Amino acid sequence: MTRNRNGRPSDRELGMHRAITRRDFVQGAAVGSAGLLAAGWLPGCGPRDATAPLAAQDRPGYYPPSLTGMRGSHPGSFENAHALRDGTLKTEPVELREQYDLVVVGAGISGLSAAHFYLGANPKARILLLDNHDDFGGHAKRNEFDLGGQLRLLNGGTLLIDSPRPYSAVADGVLKAIGIDAPALAKVIQQQDPDFYKFQESSRSAIFFDRETFGADHLAVGFHHKPWAEFLHGAPLSDAAKRDIERIEAGSEDYLPGLSSLQKKQRLLKMSYRDFLRDHAKVDPQVLALYQARTQGEWGVGIDAVSALDCWGLGAPGMAGLKLDPGSIPGMGFTPAGYADTGGSTRLHFPDGNATIARGLVRRLIPAAVPGSTVEDLVTARADYARLDRADQPVRLRLSSTVVRVLNDGAPDQARGARVTYIRDGRALTVRARHCVLACYNMIIPYLAPELPARQKQALHELVKAPLVYTSVAIRNARAFDKLGVKFIYAPGGYHTTARLNATVDIGAYKSPRSPDEPTLVWMTKTPCKPGLSEHDQNRAGRAELLVTPFEVFERNIREQLGRMLGAGGFDPASDITAITVNRWPHGYAPEHNSLWEPELPEAETPQVVGRARFGRIAIANSDSGGGAYTDVAIDQAYRAVNELLGDASGA
Repeated sequence: MTRNRNGRPSDRELGMHRAITRRDFVQGAAVGSAGLLAAGWLPGCGPRDATAPLAAQDRPGYYPPSLTGMRGSHPGSFENAHALRDGTLKTEPVELREQYDLVVVGAGISGLSAAHFYLGANPKARILLLDNHDDFGGHAKRNEFDLGGQLRLLNGGTLLIDSPRPYSAVADGVLKAIGIDAPALAKVIQQQDPDFYKFQESSRSAIFFDRETFGADHLAVGFHHKPWAEFLHGAPLSDAAKRDIERIEAGSEDYLPGLSSLQKKQRLLKMSYRDFLRDHAKVDPQVLALYQARTQGEWGVGIDAVSALDCWGLGAPGMAGLKLDPGSIPGMGFTPAGYADTGGSTRLHFPDGNATIARGLVRRLIPAAVPGSTVEDLVTARADYARLDRADQPVRLRLSSTVVRVLNDGAPDQARGARVTYIRDGRALTVRARHCVLACYNMIIPYLAPELPARQKQALHELVKAPLVYTSVAIRNARAFDKLGVKFIYAPGGYHTTARLNATVDIGAYKSPRSPDEPTLVWMTKTPCKPGLSEHDQNRAGRAELLVTPFEVFERNIREQLGRMLGAGGFDPASDITAITVNRWPHGYAPEHNSLWEPELPEAETPQVVGRARFGRIAIANSDSGGGAYTDVAIDQAYRAVNELLGDASGA
């Protein structure tokens, strides 16, 4: 390989000259113009007349799922919100002649569920959903590709139906209402293909040791399948580190002798998993580097910022010898407490992740927008975005609309409605509603609703979400994976820390590839964080990093990393990569309790409960307000918010 002066492959060798989206565009306009909207005064305009241009979502050919390049929080979706936060946004809103029973801010699963519940209680209600993104679904994003004439799908956000606790009757009821019987579908899909790739029934997980972290590039295949000595043979680790890995993975030693199960749990609750491995298991520093990113997929931060007890709840190495009693104790995070106590929910992955749930809710709310009638045809249905926002239908969904102000119409205890102002196409517009549900991420709410009590604002500011990146990479074929015998790679020192072949899921007319010669997709994950800081400080630093990282930087790192990991299998990043979609989520996972930095509080005093209090005609939903980064939490919180509005006499 030709190397530049930094020892890295040249841009041409990586294929940076290939025809893959490189610039950040907003519906055909360069991102620079979007930034101007947030810089100064936004002229007020009246409702669109016959000569006004159509909104983007109403134009022929509008179809966000097939867009590549920078997605997720794409350019144009956050600039006005940031200007509001910074105090630089000035508006002259014009009131539209639109009145609704309910306005929902945020068209993710929680917002769509809120509309579903409200319509169920009042079938004649008129509802408007507003979302700052150019697509609905929030984090339940759908990435759609045409590869060799075949539809290929991947989740750009929420991966699957999965929760550490069984779905509530409410959340399960929503799934069933849109045709999803998770236990029954899970059995069908498992019977179809219990493994990811039938042509790789003997394929394995692997670890990629990178030269920057471990001194040399090395792909070790057979993680948790081969004996440890065989698996680590040739890995750039010291003999001491290899022995330590085998020792803690065996899990037979008690590293906290002389303590009862409860005493051990209380100790583990206040130490990080990294500290447990270093100070009690006394592993080599190379082992710490190897395990550092193991928790990022679950919590968005490494083992330095997650309690050892939470890691025990997920079966982390080195814990089995402690012989802890099953069950959680106060202070444990949402996830392991749930696994330890209940065994969790049904697990079910659709080809586009939980975007199927979002599409099912849109179909139920606006049937004309998503054709079909079953969950099987839901996966392959092509949504008609021009039908989302029609004046002649009871539910309307308006995209690329950033809400910047929500006010009660009068004193909160006497208000008869709410006013909602949003920015769309450079215009500040106001609509009125009897009720409003804020189903957006909760940290923005103090800026949207400045009249909230100071204590509630402070609580909302504490709900810091974990940033994350889900990247979809289209490749010409999977021959390199097949030759190497791998389907999943953990890369603790990599730009992306995981890479896996797209899961094989057949449902309805959707068929996954069955041959390594077919074009397919690779799913890569990155959770930007800064080890050594507290969890929320790491989240803030990671978010700042994401927002200033251009697509070109992502692309170059993706190409180089895949080339290094798969090069021995013949993978050529210049010719084998055909498309890249980077789903950037600066506000990703909802925050959960972290015992390392957060005090244990009574439920009523936790930030999510204080922050979600109803304020006049305004209620608050989203998974943030439930303290758990799961789809069922988002649904349950929507149900609570709607019932707060409808169940109180003053809000009737």
